[in-house]
Amino acid sequence: MSEAADIFLSAVHRVLRDHCADWHKPQPVAWSPAAWSAIESIGVPQALIDEDRGGFGLATAEALRFVRLAGLEGAPLPIGEAMLATSLLARAGISPAAGALTVALSGTFTLLEENGTYCLRGQCARVPWGRAADWVVVLAQSGDETAVILTPSASLHWETGENLAGEPRDTLRADIGVSRDRVGTIAKVDALAQKSLGAALRCQGIAGAIERTLTMTLQYAQDRKQFGRPIGRFQAIQHALATAAGHAAAADAAADMAAEAFAGSDWLPIAMAKSRCGESAGAVAAIAHQVHGALGFSAEYPLHHYTKRLWAWREEHGSESEWSERLGHAAFEAGPDGLWPLLTRT
Repeated sequence: MSEAADIFLSAVHRVLRDHCADWHKPQPVAWSPAAWSAIESIGVPQALIDEDRGGFGLATAEALRFVRLAGLEGAPLPIGEAMLATSLLARAGISPAAGALTVALSGTFTLLEENGTYCLRGQCARVPWGRAADWVVVLAQSGDETAVILTPSASLHWETGENLAGEPRDTLRADIGVSRDRVGTIAKVDALAQKSLGAALRCQGIAGAIERTLTMTLQYAQDRKQFGRPIGRFQAIQHALATAAGHAAAADAAADMAAEAFAGSDWLPIAMAKSRCGESAGAVAAIAHQVHGALGFSAEYPLHHYTKRLWAWREEHGSESEWSERLGHAAFEAGPDGLWPLLTRT
């Protein structure tokens, strides 16, 4: 990681630590305006934008470390979605608006032009933090290109929902007019590419949440005593912790692979990464609760804030089985002579 990225990452970590005091109480804060204002003020949403467009010139893998950090801290903020949305706006030549920003991926939208005005129609399920955001970036197919539309959240119809962790996942329905200065086009981003982008973001969050879950479990195994010694000295517990550590390392490597593929929306390595991160999420969450026992399910203890996110995020933007099925089809289509070049990208 470059020196600039390391300094930026430290600043983001400091902001998240300063604003996370109330997030892990029995009734966690669903949205923190103060935290979002601090994140926005240091320019996190612009992390994926080049310097000549007003960004920081970080490599994609470096910028996505912020999403992993948000997973580590359990931050109830759409940091990854805001970074992606801002990047799409920059590519489409649209000026971003101040305020919380999210993106609607894998929706079914049409953009019609009538007498010089635009009309946006369609819907998208499970938009992250939709009701809390001030602005939503919507993608609609337009011939051989993809239209990028910046819409105020208040102008859209929302059906509220949430995931297992209590994070807003709202269904968006649109039938509105859009001003011309909030519409732009980019190279085509099809449904699979959109799902891949979302999956890559979830890989980062999963890796961060696994790291925190493992750290908490290791500490508990040292502190909790049974039969006169820490439970971490029992062979069965040591074996479980070693298994969890292996899964954490695999998820971290998989998240790095997804981050490298993010810029090109290369779905194959992202599919592998999301499948592996999902597997690790389930295994580490199960081991953490086994080691903690009943305490892990207590509302007053913060473990469940991370394991619920792991269980929720492993299903979002494609579960292990969905991505594994796509990988199987790709391997079958490649045939005996094409399998190795497919896996090695040669």
